[in-house]
Amino acid sequence: MADTIVILDFGSQYTQVIARRIRECNVYSTILRFDTPAKKIAKIYPKGIILSGGPASVCDANAPLLDKNIFELGVPILGICYGMQLIAHFLGGKVEKGLKREYGKTNLTVVDDACLLFKNLPNNLVVWNSHGDKLTALPEGFVVVGITENSDYAAIEYPAKKIFGLQFHPEVVHTPRGKEILSNFVHQICGCDKNWTMRNYIDQAVSQIQQQVGNENVILGLSGGVDSSVATALIHKAIGDQLTCIFVNNGLLRAKESEFVQQVFVQNFKIKLVYEDATDIFLKRLKGVKDPEKKRKIIGKTFIEVFESATKKVGKAKFLAQGTLYPDVIESVPIGGNPASLIKSHHNVGGLPKRMKFELVEPLKCLFKDEVRQLGIELGLPREIVYRQPFPGPGLAVRIVGEVNSERLEILRNADWIVVEEMKNSGWYYKIWQSFAVLIPVRSVGVMGDERTYDYTIAIRAVDSQDGMTADWVKLPYEILEKLSSRIVNEVQGVNRCVFDITSKPPGTIEWE
Repeated sequence: MADTIVILDFGSQYTQVIARRIRECNVYSTILRFDTPAKKIAKIYPKGIILSGGPASVCDANAPLLDKNIFELGVPILGICYGMQLIAHFLGGKVEKGLKREYGKTNLTVVDDACLLFKNLPNNLVVWNSHGDKLTALPEGFVVVGITENSDYAAIEYPAKKIFGLQFHPEVVHTPRGKEILSNFVHQICGCDKNWTMRNYIDQAVSQIQQQVGNENVILGLSGGVDSSVATALIHKAIGDQLTCIFVNNGLLRAKESEFVQQVFVQNFKIKLVYEDATDIFLKRLKGVKDPEKKRKIIGKTFIEVFESATKKVGKAKFLAQGTLYPDVIESVPIGGNPASLIKSHHNVGGLPKRMKFELVEPLKCLFKDEVRQLGIELGLPREIVYRQPFPGPGLAVRIVGEVNSERLEILRNADWIVVEEMKNSGWYYKIWQSFAVLIPVRSVGVMGDERTYDYTIAIRAVDSQDGMTADWVKLPYEILEKLSSRIVNEVQGVNRCVFDITSKPPGTIEWE
């Protein structure tokens, strides 16, 4: 098992960022609730512990606190922002409300060259702060390591016990050398090896899958997206023909999608695949439906029915495999208010009826999205799958405003194909989060040749995002927009006008419906 760093979450919006930065140092990290007992943490055998930031104040009566026995585990501890204030609070220091809130970039001066946190780093660093409280008296045994204009205790250390505190956030990109600080903590101080790689993970995951499944059969709903595709390749590597994938064509897929998925997984990987073409039943149930929420519910309900029917064709299977990722299962502390357990629901689990009594196989549930992509490359999946942009579960239905029918689907499919093709040709496809076409059921007058037309409008959407929660519209070069518009209007029958969506999220959403 890889060396492990435990991160205790006190409700910071950056807790997952800390975990990802540690993994970028090739060290495994796991996020636990702030009040996880020390005895439970000890059973993980962590090489170090990080206390995250958080919105609370240690001065408040209901502040989230940790198990004080953590300080007796004998492993290095790093407190970040609120985490640093907790260390001071528990070990005899003093934390007070700051007269001046310190937010944004500031300059840190390292005053102790011997501190391993700042090994091979300059004495002056740009760091990013976000705090109101401040440490005003050091606990016994601690020394000052770094100062800022507003804080005499911006970085502190207890050398005898390897306990460190940072008032700033090393995990965010606004602290340019922050990753090196975290790397020093996990490698120089905690002594972690660089043994967390996706190549190493494959062997570990294969062994775990084989141990869990034994001689039983596994069913997996394959969508062709990154997560389900990587899960398919990994599970197939572990158990071979014990895995059967079910691919449901709901009639709302991108152009050539079903052919592509079958070619990759059946012809190339020799994976058993049950192909269900349910186009007719989906479109029949969507006929005349314009409300976005109703469309989603119809698609979700119909998918479950078709999928359940397909599982009966597979034969006896004990396990259902899913491409659940780590952010979907992290036990989270909500921002603001009293910390309380809030476990994110599995986005690809919740809709399954209880009568489908499968045990779950989730080989990606400890991985972040970028790690899943790396894993896919290691498993030999094509770049077109591993680095493809997100595609919504309800498919093209959420990119057609209003009723979904075969005519509108054909128009959108052809337009979307051009968008994907031109974005790849220009090199922009893999640079941004998403780019796609939307069919607006509004007709306008146009002139093509010597004839007047009265056809549909296509909106082009291009956004960039880190996690899909917020997004900014992408300033595509005019040359690309011109090429997209020209090709779509000339090549897609039924379209005579293109527009470019320049709405960010919020206030808009990434998808249109």
